[in-house]
Amino acid sequence: MTEPTPIRTLLCLAVQPAFFDLPFNKIGPVWKGTQEFMSGVAKLEGVIVLGTLDDDETQVGTSASFPWTWYMMCDFPNRQSVIAACNLLRTIVVDEEDHRLWKYMRVEARMGRALTIPDL
Repeated sequence: MTEPTPIRTLLCLAVQPAFFDLPFNKIGPVWKGTQEFMSGVAKLEGVIVLGTLDDDETQVGTSASFPWTWYMMCDFPNRQSVIAACNLLRTIVVDEEDHRLWKYMRVEARMGRALTIPDL
């Protein structure tokens, strides 16, 4: 029996305008929520984090679409795991007022397959 093929997935994340509306001394909890998101994705059963990319040094402000603010590339065992990763934005509480991470960040998952580089 062969192992199922992982779903190569690029999690594209954008920081929402609400984040930029926060006073500087209030952004710490959102960063902790972001760390919780990243850790939560990595801890999902069967998920392999292949890499991350943050272009915050060359893009300042919100992302309406591409290019996004930051990315995680992962191999997921199935579509349900990708959905669970995205759902973390709905469940991670970032402050005493019960705001969830999705107030400050949004995600889009691009799913496909690993592209093999041919030997020429």
